[in-house]
Amino acid sequence: MDSAYSAIEVRFGGQPRDGVLELLDVAGVQLNSHAETLLEHPSFDHPSERTMLFTCRVVAHLGLPDGGTLSQIFASALNRGLNLVPLEAAPYLRLAYSTQPNAPDSELSAGRAPDGSIHIASEPVGSDVMYPKGFYLRIVDEQAWLRGYRCDDSYVFDPEQQFLFTVPTN
Repeated sequence: MDSAYSAIEVRFGGQPRDGVLELLDVAGVQLNSHAETLLEHPSFDHPSERTMLFTCRVVAHLGLPDGGTLSQIFASALNRGLNLVPLEAAPYLRLAYSTQPNAPDSELSAGRAPDGSIHIASEPVGSDVMYPKGFYLRIVDEQAWLRGYRCDDSYVFDPEQQFLFTVPTN
């Protein structure tokens, strides 16, 4: 693994869904409807508490200089020793990444990965294109967001798009 990338340790899980929603609410984190849908997933019913290391990569640094689909991005990251993120870690990552820079624009939905967003590399929980694939983090007008996103298997993420992965600790 490239030592030029930093990692952040985050403890997550151990709280029922209502507790997670309360943490987000107290912190002033905004949710879109896709995030609300994902937060209803059974992964949030009884998540075990654990600590993992997370790191951010841009798609181009994963060997995809022209961008890539989710499956290409995930396969390339796995080949580089990175792992996917448990779905239930997303709210805690939003809370931990409090110093994320403000997005360069205020557009919240544009049919593409928004500028300044950090996607959380989690295994999609369903194959239906209308069901959200995962979460992303974004700061818009100084407001923290945990947002869900949808895409199909042919959507190509920009080479500069950022994704969060877990770093093996052994």
